Amino acid sequence: MKRNLLLALVALVLVVSAAPKQVVLGAEDHNHHGESTTAVQKLQQNAGKKCATDAALRQSMDGIKQAMATALPLIHKHRFSDSDCATLATTINQKVGYTIEHCKLDVKADAMLRLVIAEPMAGAEIMEGQSTATRHDGAVRVRRTLESYGNYFQHPNWKATHA
Repeated sequence: MKRNLLLALVALVLVVSAAPKQVVLGAEDHNHHGESTTAVQKLQQNAGKKCATDAALRQSMDGIKQAMATALPLIHKHRFSDSDCATLATTINQKVGYTIEHCKLDVKADAMLRLVIAEPMAGAEIMEGQSTATRHDGAVRVRRTLESYGNYFQHPNWKATHA
């Protein structure tokens, strides 16, 4: 049930996203702490501070980063097949699913996390071929997420994947 609510929320986020660098969330949503909000939200630091993370979130994001680090050189050389993209998308979705199920953050960090994880889910969907965008565009979207995550979340030794 919790995952279904989040997937519905992610779909809403994707519909109202204004730009890749500024994800906007509108309408009523429910975080996995059981509280609801109606305010429009965008990625932002809390008084100039990055949001706290927990082990589950760090593990998931490290897994996505590792999968992308392996894939990006092949993607750039056009040696990453549609099947490879689908496999990468499955890995990303599994990591995001793990985050949804196991991550326990405070309310503000949770709200920011929901905005961040919408992007790799959208990128994975594109890599699965469920969009008119190219699979490469899906990988770019996931890579940008890794950059955004590091700007807004405390994750020791975090460096986004670049290729």
